[in-house]
Amino acid sequence: MTVKNIDGTMLSQMILAGANHLSNNSKMIDALNVFPVPDGDTGTNMNLTMTSGASEVKKATENHAGKVGEFLAKGLLMGARGNSGVILSQLFRGFSRSIKEKSVLSADDIANAFDAGVETAYKAVMKPVEGTILTVAKDAAKAGKNAAKTVKNPIELMEMVLKEAKASLKRTPDLLPVLKEVGVVDSGGQGLVTVYEGFLAALKGEALPEQSEAAPAMNDMVNAEHHKMHQDFMDTADIEFGYCTEFMVKFDDEKLKENPFDETAYRNALSQHGDSLLVVSDEEIVKVHIHAEYPGNVLTYSQQYGSLINLKIENMREQHSAIVGDSHEAEKNHQTVSEYGIVTVAMGDGVKKLFESLGATQVIEGGQTMNPSTQDIVEAINKANAKKVIVLPNNKNIVMAAEQAEELVDCEVAVIPTKTVPQGMSALLMFHPDQSLEDNKQGMIEAAEAVKTGQVTYAVRDTQIDGMTIENGNFMGIADGKITATNPNKLEAIYELLNSMIDPDEDEIVTILQGEDGTDEELQAIENYLEEKFEDLEVEIHKGNQPIYSFIFSVE
Repeated sequence: MTVKNIDGTMLSQMILAGANHLSNNSKMIDALNVFPVPDGDTGTNMNLTMTSGASEVKKATENHAGKVGEFLAKGLLMGARGNSGVILSQLFRGFSRSIKEKSVLSADDIANAFDAGVETAYKAVMKPVEGTILTVAKDAAKAGKNAAKTVKNPIELMEMVLKEAKASLKRTPDLLPVLKEVGVVDSGGQGLVTVYEGFLAALKGEALPEQSEAAPAMNDMVNAEHHKMHQDFMDTADIEFGYCTEFMVKFDDEKLKENPFDETAYRNALSQHGDSLLVVSDEEIVKVHIHAEYPGNVLTYSQQYGSLINLKIENMREQHSAIVGDSHEAEKNHQTVSEYGIVTVAMGDGVKKLFESLGATQVIEGGQTMNPSTQDIVEAINKANAKKVIVLPNNKNIVMAAEQAEELVDCEVAVIPTKTVPQGMSALLMFHPDQSLEDNKQGMIEAAEAVKTGQVTYAVRDTQIDGMTIENGNFMGIADGKITATNPNKLEAIYELLNSMIDPDEDEIVTILQGEDGTDEELQAIENYLEEKFEDLEVEIHKGNQPIYSFIFSVE
């Protein structure tokens, strides 16, 4: 079969086939993910990243290869997750830039685009590691450049690219000793090969096999023990930078006037705070992945360019200990007195996990219907095992118990009088481990006061309050403790609440915590409403699984 050129329609088909094939193989790729610490699953991260890119490609209406590439690059950037996802997004960011002005692609154009993608991806990584997806991409692109000297059929060129990608994948254990030790190939490289297989199948008009042809035999080596074996090679205490931190900065024109953004300078500045650094940007946002010991410092530095969105922080020491069953490490941590500890109260397992990901030392389960006692808070402060402890009650009915607990312990304690979960989250993001307890308290209180909280629940009796008549069973919207909406229809109550909270000229981000009683259909309706009514707002969603409140909203 001969194809002279690839137009926008064919490129779209290649991308969708690559995304579909990656999705079908994501679990197999997850099973290979043993490097370097539990920092998200490679197959899942690459799949979600590529799916985001494919979703944008579906929106392309022009049969123009360069335009399709622009949609792909934008979708990948916004959806990139984890190291592997960000690198994948950068490979195709460079690819897309190379073809930007081309309506159709020749074999030579494709070879140049793969090469440009490798150059962009290597620049995005502060310390490139060979034997990873980067090496597979580089070797495959080099083969493509060499093939383009004689090959003019895009199908033949893609065959050469894929052939070398598979060969390079097989060589990854020779470049990374840990892969050879465990007996697997690089998971990110496997993911890239899977995408390329999809590309070639679409070009040939062939159906894809359910499993990648390059996939290793799923023998006893490729199972959960891979993770445990690899993690046993290192001690939890050897993790120098303990928090996997991912976020985006949405650029603010006013801030950029005072602090012009330069990607290289920004990357160099962040490199002082940790490792595994990835920085990618376009005209609107910069996306960051870094392993840092003090993620708050990274976030504070980044705020000079705009507002923080899509924030995720994971404690890799906790993840590592859980994987290897490191009870010795847990005992050692208990004996070692830390400089700071953070105690917070949360209702719902999703909210609990969210606070833990933000750095909370102890999370007390409790809230509106289960207020923890003073003794509960005292025990949590003592378990934090720190010289200085910050307490975030996150409920007005718990503040007094927390202040009472402060008088019953030997360490220094600062109670931040947070009355809601969003206030607690905002306060925690402002914590700086290198500042004094008093300075932290002041900054965290200010952060808590700056956020607006909305909650949706139902009335359990007829009443009149704040000039409103409320009937039993009706839904209520509560903004910062005051009932601002009531309606027998839950969504209508939510819309009234959001309208009372959001200032379209001032507010930038709405965070939604979905509770036990909040359905996915309701969540989608809320998203659609926000998109239509407040089109410039960024919306973040978390599964809070909190009781009582179907949805909790944070507006900043």
